[in-house]
Formats: sequence, C-alpha cells, structure tokens
Amino acid sequence: MAKRDYYDVLGVTKGASADEIKKAYRKSAIKFHPDKNPGDKEAEEKFKEAAEAYEVLSNPDKKQRYDQFGHAANAAGASGGYGGGGMNMEDIFSQFGDVFGGGGGSPFDSFFGGGGQQRGGRRSARGSNLRIKVKLTLDEIANGVEKKIKVNKQVVCNTCDGSGAKDKSSFHNCSTCGGSGSVRRVTNTILGQMQTTSTCPTCNGEGTQITSKCNICHGDGVVRGEETISINIPAGVSEGMQLSMGGRGNAAPRGGVPGDLIILIEEIPHETLKREGNNVVYDLHVSFVDAALGSSVEVPTIDGKAKIKIEPGTQAGKILRLKGKGVPEVNSYHRGDQLVYVNIWTPKALSREERDILEKLQDSPNFKPQPGKNEKSFFERMKEYFE
Repeated sequence: MAKRDYYDVLGVTKGASADEIKKAYRKSAIKFHPDKNPGDKEAEEKFKEAAEAYEVLSNPDKKQRYDQFGHAANAAGASGGYGGGGMNMEDIFSQFGDVFGGGGGSPFDSFFGGGGQQRGGRRSARGSNLRIKVKLTLDEIANGVEKKIKVNKQVVCNTCDGSGAKDKSSFHNCSTCGGSGSVRRVTNTILGQMQTTSTCPTCNGEGTQITSKCNICHGDGVVRGEETISINIPAGVSEGMQLSMGGRGNAAPRGGVPGDLIILIEEIPHETLKREGNNVVYDLHVSFVDAALGSSVEVPTIDGKAKIKIEPGTQAGKILRLKGKGVPEVNSYHRGDQLVYVNIWTPKALSREERDILEKLQDSPNFKPQPGKNEKSFFERMKEYFE
C-alpha cells in the first residue's frame, strides 16, 4: 500500500515551520493516542503514521531529502528507509516524549493527573547516524544494484548483549525514580495543584543503575566493530542523492534505538557517455564522406552497442535520438533517451591522390556552404528536438 504524503498525514502545508509541524503532530498524537482509543487498531495505525511523518519532517536533513525525492529516498532496501517506518510504541514514546511534555510516558498522565495507562517512563538512548559514500557506475545507476558495504561502527557488545552489566544481578532499580525513569513533582498554585513529570536525573531516564559493569564495554553496552550491510540501491539515483536505512547506524548504549545509515550517492564518470538528467549524451564523429553519402555506424549505449543510420547529407551538429536508452526515473517506468551529437571529422593529413580528388570537387556547387538552405542553427535543431 502506497504511503500517504507526510504533510497530509499531519495536516500541514509544505512551507510549515518547525513549530507548526510539532503542534500538528502533538494534536494528531493526542487524538489517536492508544490510551484515548483502547483496542482501536485503526487509531493505533494512525498514531504510528503520524509519528513516522513527524520523525521525518522534524529532522532538517530528512525533511530536505523528503521534499526533494518524496518516498523514493526511502528505497535503500531497509524497513523504514528514513528511520520512521515500522516504529513500535516504545520507539515512539522514547523518541518523542518531549513532544508530550514528559519523560516519554502517556501525555494524559500530565493532562489528567495520571489517568492514562502507565507505559513506563524509561527513556532509551538513541545511537548516532552514520554517513557513508557509495560510488556507482552509470550501468549500476541505470539498472539498480545491491551493494555489500563493510561499515566500521558502534555495535552491540556480545559479552553483555548490550546491557552494559557484568551479569543480571548487577541491575538494580534506580533509588530515585523507583525504576520508572521519570520523577514527578507537585506544586501548589492559585489554580490548585499542578503536576509535572521530568526525566530522572540519577539514571537519566533508564530506570535502572548498574553496580558491576561489563569488563569489555565498561558499561556502555556498545563496542567498536565492523558490520557488512547489504544496500539495495534503486535504478535512477543521481549524484548527491541521499538514501537512508533506518536502524542501521551506530548502536545505542544499553539497548537503545540505533541510529540511521545515510548513504550519499557518487557517480563514476563513464568513458564515453555523459549523463544529463535522465538523458545520456554521446558525441559521434563521422567523416565528411560518410556524412555526405550516408552510412551505418555502431554507438555505445548503457545496454550495449546500437546501430544507427547516418542519412546522406547529414550536417554537423545534428542530434539523433535513441528513445528509451537513457536512465530511468527513481521508482518509475519512465526512462530517458540517448542523444547522439553528430560531429564531422576532418582529416589533417591527405595523400596526393586524395588532395587531387578534393581539389576537383572544391569548385562544385554542392561542396559550397549554403547556410540558409542546407543548415539550421544549433538552437533551431534543439528546438525541433524538444518539440
């Protein structure tokens, strides 16, 4: 099923400010919150959909990629792409607790004095994003490719399985928050008692404290390591385009949410073909004899060799089009063309016999330039092509 436009999901325009996007998400999240709609699967899906939209639109880098490429930039082969797809409730509350005004629990706790279900105020740390560059040939760009890349990154510690503790007995509930990860404070005002919730300063929202740390990761739950990641790159990507794989960045301390892997596309220049948008350009050089008499020649294309016909009397600068021999658009069946620019090649050295033949033809009316009759300007030829 096709994803809805993220701006439509939150009910904002493309030019909405960061504050407007945050307010729209907060309004939508409250409307479809599971505590307000118990057992309503449709409301739960809309709640997750709003969180995914906010996860992208609230991040300047992801928002820029989405504005430029839409959901196409999600096509790196991992679930979620931008990092929002496939989010569960724990992810949403741990990442966007500040939007609800607390330590990650239900927003109805602060609105109605704790009437909502307790979801646990524990806050998970988030791993940092990773950026890598992937160089692609024109053939790989035109057809799409799967790349296996070795990435040096923070990975989960195998000794403690990412917990950071020496063993299970090393965990104890935080003495300050009692394991909830958040602390509440009640103050008296002229309007009555006001309750506020904030992250526990002792355990930083984790809810637990470690008394004996892992000897390998020293309590962090992550170590430096190497991971081989398979990246499915769709056909039609271009220089400078960024793809994102959610959850494939650096691992987070003590079982938190991993960061994203950002893939920056670089194009390797082709030996003979030049890319212009979705079109491919080739400079063909023919002798003036072939141009005058006509000929059949082979030209390179992305898909191999192609034979084209040079009509008799072909002029320098003529543009021949090979339809559908260019680069496809991302996530589209449309494909660009290959443009063949005809150049007339003139020999620099002639034999005596060749010179005699050309001198005899030099005074022939057919070998006299007739710009107004036989030739069109470059701009006229380009206009004809695009029309």
